[in-house]
Amino acid sequence: MSLRKFLPAFTLALSLSSTLIAQVPYGPIKPTPPGEILSNLKKLNVLGSVLYIAAHPDDENTLLLAYLAKDRLVRTGYLSLTRGDGGQNLIGPEQGENIGVIRTQELLAARRVDGPDQFFSRAYDFGFSKSTDEAVRTWGQEKVLADVVWMIRKYQPDVIITRFPPDSRAGHGHHSASGFLAEEGFKIANDPTKFPEQLAYVKPWQAKRILWNVFIPGAFMSNKKPDEAGNLIGIETGLYNPLLGKSYGEIAAESRSQHKSQGFGVAANRNARIDYLLLKGGSPVEKDPLDGVDISWKRVPKSEAVQGQVNQVIAGFKPDQPEASVPALVQLYGAISKLDTANIYVKAKRQEVEQLIRQCLGLWFETNPVDYAATPGETIRLTTNVVNRADAAVTLLNVRYSVGKDTTLNVPLKPNDVVVLSTPVTIPQNQKISQPYWLEKPIVKGVFQVDNQQLIGLPENPPAISTTYTFDISGQQFTFTRPVVYKSTDPVDGEIYRPFIIQPAVTANLAERVYAFSDDTPKTAELVLRAGRANVSGTVKLEAPAGWRVEPASQPFALDRKGSEQRITFTVTPTAQAQNGKLQAVMTTSGSGQTNSTFTTGLRVIAYKHIPTQTLFPPAEAKVVKLDVKVTAKNIGYIVGAGDEVPAALQQMGCRVTILGPTELSRNLSAYDAIVVGIRAYNINDYLANYQANLMDYVKNGGTMIVQYVTPGGSGMLQNGLKVNQLGPYPFKVVNERVTEEDAPVEFINPQHRLLNYPNKITQNDFAGWIQERGIYFAQDWDKAYEPIFSSHDQNEAAKQGSLIYAKYGKGSFMYTGLVFFRELPAGVPGAYRLFANMISVGK
Repeated sequence: MSLRKFLPAFTLALSLSSTLIAQVPYGPIKPTPPGEILSNLKKLNVLGSVLYIAAHPDDENTLLLAYLAKDRLVRTGYLSLTRGDGGQNLIGPEQGENIGVIRTQELLAARRVDGPDQFFSRAYDFGFSKSTDEAVRTWGQEKVLADVVWMIRKYQPDVIITRFPPDSRAGHGHHSASGFLAEEGFKIANDPTKFPEQLAYVKPWQAKRILWNVFIPGAFMSNKKPDEAGNLIGIETGLYNPLLGKSYGEIAAESRSQHKSQGFGVAANRNARIDYLLLKGGSPVEKDPLDGVDISWKRVPKSEAVQGQVNQVIAGFKPDQPEASVPALVQLYGAISKLDTANIYVKAKRQEVEQLIRQCLGLWFETNPVDYAATPGETIRLTTNVVNRADAAVTLLNVRYSVGKDTTLNVPLKPNDVVVLSTPVTIPQNQKISQPYWLEKPIVKGVFQVDNQQLIGLPENPPAISTTYTFDISGQQFTFTRPVVYKSTDPVDGEIYRPFIIQPAVTANLAERVYAFSDDTPKTAELVLRAGRANVSGTVKLEAPAGWRVEPASQPFALDRKGSEQRITFTVTPTAQAQNGKLQAVMTTSGSGQTNSTFTTGLRVIAYKHIPTQTLFPPAEAKVVKLDVKVTAKNIGYIVGAGDEVPAALQQMGCRVTILGPTELSRNLSAYDAIVVGIRAYNINDYLANYQANLMDYVKNGGTMIVQYVTPGGSGMLQNGLKVNQLGPYPFKVVNERVTEEDAPVEFINPQHRLLNYPNKITQNDFAGWIQERGIYFAQDWDKAYEPIFSSHDQNEAAKQGSLIYAKYGKGSFMYTGLVFFRELPAGVPGAYRLFANMISVGK
């Protein structure tokens, strides 16, 4: 599995108790060019902050963020209310909280490019929402508002900027809710009677103003002045930064292009750009978002001498000798340390000076374990490397590990002479497993359950193990903290970094997410057990809901090597009383040298080159469903789209599934009872244009073809957003029309239609228990040859009939559907199985 090394964050890790927040640098220390060092020196003179608030990853205006962080040099943060869990995934099969994990890392990658800090609330992205009311009702308004207030109080922004207005112009209920909650938070963050439990860690805070970063739909880069009444200003953000060698438009494009799972790669904009800001509350603004905000050292009492020292360091900086600035920076650090250390800017500037000293010296240090994972109680060897690349007096005093080991050294660091330390450490028995903190408990009513107040807002977990390095630099001690990270070498990609994790002694993955039974025939449930350490053994059993028989009752396992696997099978049989529910794997370790422990987690690794590998430990379970479903189509061809798990569901219905690529599509297709096209396949697969005629001939000659949803636009596509001019045998349009309420009523337009009656009688009960939504990207303006099957609508909206359209073509049948089978089938929704069975069987 090949991974690309990822960029580090711009700041070192801080303790959770700190008022300041920094991103955890799970990668190598990045060498800092002199131009960037000079820019960071200039930032020492800027004591202001801005908090930008929106709803999702990719909502943020990366151009404005880059301008604020790298031109205005203010502390800049982006608070995304959700992690994008409800979005679609263009790069793989992950959905729900798993795509949320990917998009979290993509957002962190974006911030490593454009500079700001990244934060999240506990809100879960439950999919498209049409109103603020629905969004805050699902999340729980007070919970998410509390998170917004928490971040305002913790980050202490002078100015708050929202991406969206708090009304329908935002185009999405989550968007408008982010504007609404930001404005409410702005009003109450300084009120000590609101969320007083937070005051154990932070104090009330009043930002000077809140602004809306106005946008014009369809004219984002036009520089056209919005037609908005009120206190509106325009600022030029498309500037060039000679110290960085890039314009903010180029930085913004690189940042936005990190959102690869959403397909948001963009070209760089090098033109002039005006961003408009509308006052929504607080002090009036004349020309600049920071009007009236003192962003100088004057806001810190008794800092006059510090201001002068900063100016001297900037004036004396030598790009070809950055280490020459170190003595003055050390003196500056001492002067700042004498100020009020409770002041957020004193803390921030001390940390910035520490970072600048490291950058000027080219000081490099990291600690790597021999493996990327260990279990509680396991001993693992760590290797620490330290190098000073400047001709300056630096002494490595000691190295300490968070698991209790420390080494006193007092080693002078010669220029470019690497100091290597190797030491074994033992992971404490009570060390927590490395599960993302927001996924430790089940989601309840649209929000992640997080009990630790100080974790709320953090983009990811604190490191499993960290190392602190203490140096003597020009007579002053400096301590830097970094996570322990695993490093390997790939023959193609070179050095690869991966977060070090703590894992269970044993995990179990069931082969299927859903086991669907259409009769009482037993099925085999296969488990893959994986050892988190060497020599782990015991027994495993499958717990099932009432009415299911699992044989045998338990089975032994023995895994001799760390990482070794063992496959174990159980036979699962439904009885007449079988209730739908979950199969749960339970492993109990026992035997020589082992503590009897019980484990119930699986293992999921999310690995893509553009993000650090993410390791999750979800429950070791699968859904078990007793279906009253009949299928007459058995041989199914499947054209893979942007990633879904429908093929596995088809196999659970007893179908034989063949994945169809260019080679298969060039052949005679008549052997397939039905051909199903995966989501967005016509958006991403160029080769489909070459085989569309063959697919239409397949239908004409008696085949059944089902096209799952496509999106109507995108780069590299035809004008209609697709790789072909026409999806089906007759024309129809696909539009961004959807029914987002998963319990929205569904009417049968023609109850006698074959799709509703053969081989399963579809009733209203088949639309019970759907998740997230009914459907997306509906058909519209279809040819009269098509028949709409359903009518549905969200509350207070007109009926929509484009969720499933059907047409006869020659001897065969063609269907387009926006119904979200890609969500419902993996979730084990019985009615979705029955309806899909009818669709693939309609021609048999």
